[in-house]
Amino acid sequence: MRRAPMAARLARQNKTGALTSVDVIQLHQLGGPLTVALLAVFFGGTMLVSMAISRRKENADDYMTAGNSIGLGISAASMTATWIWAASMYASATSGYTYGLSGPIHYGLWGALMILFIYPYGKRIRAVAPKAHTLAEVMYARHGRSSQLMLASSNILGSVISLTSNFIAGGALIAMLSPFSFSQGIAVLAGGVLLYTLWSGFRASVLTDFIQVCAMLGAVVIIIPAVFFAVGGPAVFVEGAANVTPQQGSFFSSDAFFNQGAPYIAAVLAYAIGNQTIAQRLFAVREDLIKPTFITATIGYGATVIGVGMLGVVALYVGITPMDGDVNNLIPQLAGTYLGPVLLSVFFIMIIGSLASTADSDLSALSSIMMADVYGRRGAGVKANPRIMLLIGRVTMVLATAAALYFAGGRMNILDLLVLVGAIWGALVFPVIASFYWDKVSNRAFTLSVLSALILFVPVRFGWFPMEGLTGYAFDVLAVVGVGVVAGLMTFGFFGLKPARIVGVIAALGVAPFAIGFLHDYAVLSSSLIAYAVSTIVCVLLSFRNRAAFDFDLIAARTGDFDIAPSSASR
Repeated sequence: MRRAPMAARLARQNKTGALTSVDVIQLHQLGGPLTVALLAVFFGGTMLVSMAISRRKENADDYMTAGNSIGLGISAASMTATWIWAASMYASATSGYTYGLSGPIHYGLWGALMILFIYPYGKRIRAVAPKAHTLAEVMYARHGRSSQLMLASSNILGSVISLTSNFIAGGALIAMLSPFSFSQGIAVLAGGVLLYTLWSGFRASVLTDFIQVCAMLGAVVIIIPAVFFAVGGPAVFVEGAANVTPQQGSFFSSDAFFNQGAPYIAAVLAYAIGNQTIAQRLFAVREDLIKPTFITATIGYGATVIGVGMLGVVALYVGITPMDGDVNNLIPQLAGTYLGPVLLSVFFIMIIGSLASTADSDLSALSSIMMADVYGRRGAGVKANPRIMLLIGRVTMVLATAAALYFAGGRMNILDLLVLVGAIWGALVFPVIASFYWDKVSNRAFTLSVLSALILFVPVRFGWFPMEGLTGYAFDVLAVVGVGVVAGLMTFGFFGLKPARIVGVIAALGVAPFAIGFLHDYAVLSSSLIAYAVSTIVCVLLSFRNRAAFDFDLIAARTGDFDIAPSSASR
């Protein structure tokens, strides 16, 4: 342990917002040998686990879904570890630092509830496709090639961005808390995750997730109180009140809701339905354990991420300015400033474990998409070779890791990446869900609804034309419809179609008087809601015109195992 040559600046403000004093605090760093030892123990241990479950002749289906029969403990831990990633910890802290008291609540609570909202849909998906490997594979069985590739492409984009975000988080951690550079950090992390995941695929991911989540949750219980009391404990909220604005100090901040809470509700609902890392665990868990798995993960995620986000609130009250102006540095900066050698090592392992648990999930998801969708389900009458599938899966992991390393060099804002991807997936949510319940949804309705939503989402999200006059009001009306769609979808899974319609209409009418005329000022929220609205409207209109009814029993017949060899691990 040594002092870093860099400094964390604590910029304190008076009630007028002017800087009154600047204190310089040296960061603690882990020494080079200690950093190497921690990384070697962590990745060496996960590699040993992966080798212990490896087989001389790997099974392609087990490589993707572990035999569809994982138990409650492993599946719940894996779901929790996958949803709690390093980027989510950093983003929650960023939300707390930016929006104050309600920031972490908006980030962690809605994220947790979205895990819960998946399970009724998950039960339906597993009922019609008990042996599937990816959602895109099911869309191929339900609709055809274009819908399959549309969902697969969105997941490839999402998983690469997720992988990139985790490498950015890990690189920032290593660069700040060790003598090694950001580039060296992301290279080591990428290599470590790739090696153990490449060995046994999804089976390695879920088994190491169990170990990682136990270590991660244990560390959180220790680290958060340690940092909180090191900065001054409850007194910090009194002494640092001058450092926050009225909006940041309010638990019911409208600024936090419109800029963080509402966009995140829309984004994480899309993540829940469209994300292959979640779908892969849905297909892997024993069918009768879907509900307890998702409930357990809901509790674990919410408690952990809200707790970590409160560190951002503490940093705001203390008056810490993120080093180099990069909010991704906030959590490691707090740890390096206030933790001693032992706790700093525990913190280091906590973040490495959280990023590894999601990075290996992204690699497994990407390999499954390429194995099952690009190669395995290429068309009727084309039989896949399981050995070639395994090769494709492993090559995909290598290429995805290389791509994520390249993009990580840009060090983009993690919170912006998460919300952007979630909003893009919003265009898919209604068509995907409707495809599992409504026999009139066609391939044409699915494809055109998603494309129409994206065509409107992109210019609104990036402000390509002015939102003034009638244009702004028109888009506000669409966004209000999107509010009704989101509320209805949240209701439908638990209570059915009629209550969903009632809740959706009430939600849209309830927000209309307040939203129309100003909602277009919030581009992130507005664009996400417009994506929901447009995809729903187009899908419904085109589906009503379809006279052919789909037989859902065909999905189970058209999906299933690729490898004819029995799986000794799951039979």
